[in-house]
Amino acid sequence: MNFQVTGLGLDRMKLDSPRAFLEPEEVEEAEGRQLLEPEAWRTYVERRSGLREFLISELSPQLLKRHHARLELLQKCSYHIEILPKHLALGDQNPLVLPNTMFQLIDPWKFQRMKKIGTAQTKIQLLLLSDLLEQLDWGRAQLDALLESPDPRPFLTGWGRVERQLMDLAAIMDNFLAMMVPGRLHIKHRLVSDVGATKVPHIRLILSTKMPVMFDRKESVAHQDWASLHWFVTIQPSAPEQFELRFKLLEPQTQQECMQCGLIPVTACSFNVRNLLPNRTYKFTIKRAESYTLVYEPWWDSLTLHTKPGPPEGAHPLLAGPLRPAPNRTF
Repeated sequence: MNFQVTGLGLDRMKLDSPRAFLEPEEVEEAEGRQLLEPEAWRTYVERRSGLREFLISELSPQLLKRHHARLELLQKCSYHIEILPKHLALGDQNPLVLPNTMFQLIDPWKFQRMKKIGTAQTKIQLLLLSDLLEQLDWGRAQLDALLESPDPRPFLTGWGRVERQLMDLAAIMDNFLAMMVPGRLHIKHRLVSDVGATKVPHIRLILSTKMPVMFDRKESVAHQDWASLHWFVTIQPSAPEQFELRFKLLEPQTQQECMQCGLIPVTACSFNVRNLLPNRTYKFTIKRAESYTLVYEPWWDSLTLHTKPGPPEGAHPLLAGPLRPAPNRTF
């Protein structure tokens, strides 16, 4: 017995027809087979499978997401010039000159010039990384649309262009991965002035990356008239670092409240800022203290905290709550 389905302008379809029970993809495949000769259809299936495998293994959404996260991290890092001796002069029996000693031999004016070159190189590198990742996203979207097309004929006729696009995307990915690590700085002029008979080893300059300083948002809290702030660096440096902590009262209402701001040098990863106003909002910013080798630091972490309200007017101090011992470090 046959039934007919009508309505909303749909063509009549017999429910006992084999196509009535196929999935949408199976229906598209059946229609595609009707458009191509058997040999052409096998070629189409093989190329389509190869393209899908490329997208899964080389350009998956998960991989692109990780690259976006890595680029975002690099855009928050600070970049420094690192000076390393290449080798000793022939016949020199003296030990390697340490980087700190090298700074005493380097011409300050020439070093400042190299810092400007390092700043420009870092900015260009980050912009190129962003552009390359945008090209990878765009290429992935184009190939996805090609796979979703129900008509196999444009896929076959334009396969030469698809092959070129796959090679271009592979090259773009290689360039992107190669540029993820800051490179060597090209020295156009001698940085070390003549020092007479002293033998100075050749040096090389590289751009080094330091992970961003970030507030610990679970540990950083505001109290009634003080705030306890904590921060961290993902990869701990070998030597202690110095930081600059800034705070500022948002929306001050008087001239005196405009003075509720400041910069605090800190050598630890925590600090308690006191003498704050109750029930007010403060913005805190943390960064590394600027060093002689810093060339680029585009991002500082910031945190907004709201202090707790003070006791009601007329309340007895002893009834306002238990006294807290004053922290060791105050401002």
